[in-house]
Amino acid sequence: MSDAAVSVLGMRILHTSDWHLGRTLHGVDLLDHQAAYLDHLVEVVRAEPVAAVVVAGDVYDRAIPPVEAVSLLSDTLARLSEHTTVVVTSGNHDSATRLGFGSALMRERVRLRTRVAGLHEPVALGSDDGELLVYGLPYLDPDTVRGALTEDGPDGERRVPARSHEAVVGAAMRRVRADVDARRSVGRGRRVRSVVAAHAFVVGGVACESERDLAVGGVEHVPAGAFAGVDYVALGHLHGPQRVAGPDGTTLRYSGSPLAYSFSELRHTKSTALVDLSVDQPSVELVPAPVARRLAEVTGTLDDLLGAAGEPHVDDWVRVTVTDTHRPTDLYRRVTQRFPHALVVQHRAPEHVRSTGATLVTAAHDPVDVAAQFVRHVTGADATDVEIDVLRRAYEDVLAAERSA
Repeated sequence: MSDAAVSVLGMRILHTSDWHLGRTLHGVDLLDHQAAYLDHLVEVVRAEPVAAVVVAGDVYDRAIPPVEAVSLLSDTLARLSEHTTVVVTSGNHDSATRLGFGSALMRERVRLRTRVAGLHEPVALGSDDGELLVYGLPYLDPDTVRGALTEDGPDGERRVPARSHEAVVGAAMRRVRADVDARRSVGRGRRVRSVVAAHAFVVGGVACESERDLAVGGVEHVPAGAFAGVDYVALGHLHGPQRVAGPDGTTLRYSGSPLAYSFSELRHTKSTALVDLSVDQPSVELVPAPVARRLAEVTGTLDDLLGAAGEPHVDDWVRVTVTDTHRPTDLYRRVTQRFPHALVVQHRAPEHVRSTGATLVTAAHDPVDVAAQFVRHVTGADATDVEIDVLRRAYEDVLAAERSA
């Protein structure tokens, strides 16, 4: 490898986040699809040598992940560390303690950043082009971490940050900036580039349905300005890949999740961010992630969907909305025969036959009339005389059973 190649390698990272290992999609196990993405990630590192893979939180989908997810993570970290350094932070879905277990025993190229106490201590990666500093901020829950982020106030008194994400992230970043400035001052002219991995909802980011709310005390957002003073902020939490406007000299980006975890992510183009910090302004190349199975929404009458209109989506994960005036007989079975990967099947009558507004139901209402209104709401048509008779007999049977109890 040439000197120039070594220089670029030392200033490139691969930014990813929100793997959510162990998550399901409407009950479908995604672990095989998540494994396919991680295989892809290893191949990217082999093809595009980087100084570090930075994973910005939500590695697991829940605090106590399934055994299969833990095994997949262990295997992936081992494979990635054969080629580069891996820096992993915890997100709001992770248990920082469980994810960080054994971090002191990990090999040099696997660095788990899950503790508040060491967030200002970077993973320092040297190269011919200078020094690359990667700081890992675990997810900072204000109620949990405020006491560990106390600072000296103007009067010399120790002060606890306010109960908000802005306050605790601001306190953490002041520690990071102090360390960056100290290292630059003793750098003897060597170039120092800084990266912060953080899991937060930054003002200006676009959210979707599948992200867990971070609200604490009504204050969940972090202003982009809190991250001033570093070169690149590798963000996690929002599942759509996007850049967030930040202060001059700082690039903020969400890598997004590698898979779609809800239909709100239908139009996302999933990717991993390959970031080159060897230039004055970090440049980002988005490496497309493999598509496990497309998400799609299909809407129409049952006959249309069973015909040509449904043909392009028979292999997709689909949300099917059937719009017949009356709910078709045996709807679920007929739809799933056509779309074997259907995740949601619903009937929605055309607007002009659907009742509008809500009706207050009281003890004064005839229960049979209430049930008949429900039939109209579901089917878009009035209950027939036969259906009314069935509803009335069912109601009378319930009354008789109660009297005999």
